[in-house]
Amino acid sequence: MKYLKENKNTFAKGICFDKLFIIFIIGSIIGSFYEEIFSMLLTYSRTGNIVWEYRRGVIYGPFNVIYGFGAIIIVSLLADKNHKWYQTILYGALLGGGIEYFVGFLQETFTNSISWDYSNRFLNINGRTTIPYMFVWGIFSFLFVKYLYPFVSSKIEKIPYNLGKLLVNVMFVFMVVNMTISWSAIIRQNLRNNNIPAITPYGRFLDKHYPDEFLEKYFPNMSFTRGD
Repeated sequence: MKYLKENKNTFAKGICFDKLFIIFIIGSIIGSFYEEIFSMLLTYSRTGNIVWEYRRGVIYGPFNVIYGFGAIIIVSLLADKNHKWYQTILYGALLGGGIEYFVGFLQETFTNSISWDYSNRFLNINGRTTIPYMFVWGIFSFLFVKYLYPFVSSKIEKIPYNLGKLLVNVMFVFMVVNMTISWSAIIRQNLRNNNIPAITPYGRFLDKHYPDEFLEKYFPNMSFTRGD
């Protein structure tokens, strides 16, 4: 993938870091609301109650970052390619399923927790993804790179250059801090569950400001596999 150097006449021209980062933010927001609306509808169909739960990958803001990372990987590898439609679907299925599997593996490895488990689903792969879901990822990837990405890309390039750079810089710092705090708080939660006391000022800060009750609000579908 060849990345184009920006110029001050057009913001985020071509596929570059600034455009990919904005795609990451958009994908994370869409993914968060998709998961929350789907969860609400599923709960309503089962119980008749309307319950809105967070479905995020971070504490602050409506960002389900697995969708954001998926979006930028799909754009980087599939956009502006001369693939046939079925090739895009196949590659998108492999990428989407691979991302879902890999993120699930990382979460379980480093935090001893899971946020989804497909063990009882048809054609699942170690409970972290399923072949039918991979097919859905493939269809989404095709629609995304064929129709949605060209539209979003053109709109991003119309953002005034200085404003765009400012937004990217501010949001990049915010998301780095957000992900660092969120994921270290989850790791610290796992250590607490295993009766390991905080030995650093940062660990004590996390224990004080991000206790289990707080984290359960933002990650209600997360469960620990060991040390509960």
